[in-house]
Amino acid sequence: MKQVKKIAVALMLFVAASSFVNAQSKVAHIDVTQLLAAMPEMKAAEAELKKLQETYNADIQASMTELRNKFTQYQNEAPSKSKEENDKRAVELQGYEKSIGEAQQAAQQEFQKKQAELFAPISEKAKAAIEKVAAAQGYDYVIDAQAGGGLIVAKGKDLLADVKTALGF
Repeated sequence: MKQVKKIAVALMLFVAASSFVNAQSKVAHIDVTQLLAAMPEMKAAEAELKKLQETYNADIQASMTELRNKFTQYQNEAPSKSKEENDKRAVELQGYEKSIGEAQQAAQQEFQKKQAELFAPISEKAKAAIEKVAAAQGYDYVIDAQAGGGLIVAKGKDLLADVKTALGF
């Protein structure tokens, strides 16, 4: 009778342990930054942003050159001008310098707005593909493998190759 109890207890422990193992969630990891960098849409967006940045930089540089030219001109003409005229020109240069600073800030804000506008659909597409692949392979959790992304152990399956395939590249 004691042996039957021991066998019953052992059997219950085995069933409980098996249930516990089966109840554990499947976890995978993916380097989202690497995925986004590999997406053709991201490369196109980055090229568009680079072009926009170059346009803003050219405009700012042209304004700075114009400011330097005016400063040089006013400095050369200063001895022949009255104090009031020189003071007026100094205020004009300060206003121009301030407007260049404001233009730089506006350009920075426009750049960030355009960046968010371009990157949002790409991020959503990547997230949808990750969710699709994870569901198809039975993963309950997918952790970003990027440093600082909350990953403790990277022994799970890396979905990067499968997600790239799902995206067609």
